[in-house]
Amino acid sequence: MRLERHFVQNELILASGSPRRRELLEKLGIVFRVRVADIDETSLETNPSQMVQDLALEKAQTVARLEPNGLILAADTTVALEHTILNKPSSIEENADFIRQLSGIWHEVHTGIAFVKNQESVVAVEITKVKFRKLSEAEILGYAASKEGLDKAGGYGIQALGMALVERIEGDFFNVVGLPVTRMLETAQQIGVNLLPWVKP
Repeated sequence: MRLERHFVQNELILASGSPRRRELLEKLGIVFRVRVADIDETSLETNPSQMVQDLALEKAQTVARLEPNGLILAADTTVALEHTILNKPSSIEENADFIRQLSGIWHEVHTGIAFVKNQESVVAVEITKVKFRKLSEAEILGYAASKEGLDKAGGYGIQALGMALVERIEGDFFNVVGLPVTRMLETAQQIGVNLLPWVKP
């Protein structure tokens, strides 16, 4: 079956280097290319939902200035443990500390989504609650030593070795992976875009 694109005038450009986001878009059959936004992701914002929306929009706008005819998609994810924001750990030791803090309790995964199309922008956020099972120190150190969590918000990935850490989730599983699919599709529709090439208009 031939898949038709419904955004002929605006090529979809993913402003993210995340392999997890690329993989999810590919599994949906969405045609896109990647152009990573070169921005400083340091933020003084203490509200995690606002922080990820601000950063997602900044990424999208940065790439839009370079790709004015594109439909730009950007995302940013962080983990919030009560009033503490856990971004990507800088070392194995910090990764172990993150996992130790999350052991046995609930936390929240916040992902901001931003689209920019023809200077029009729309932003949304998705929040998923995740509970880790109570982990032994050997499990914490072993997971950190795997280095799987070093490039991930909160220091873990739910789709690989990190699945062994998680007891349950409430909300969108794909949000924890890094791209809330339903929220992304709904947000795109707000600017008149159907991202799914196999859905007829």
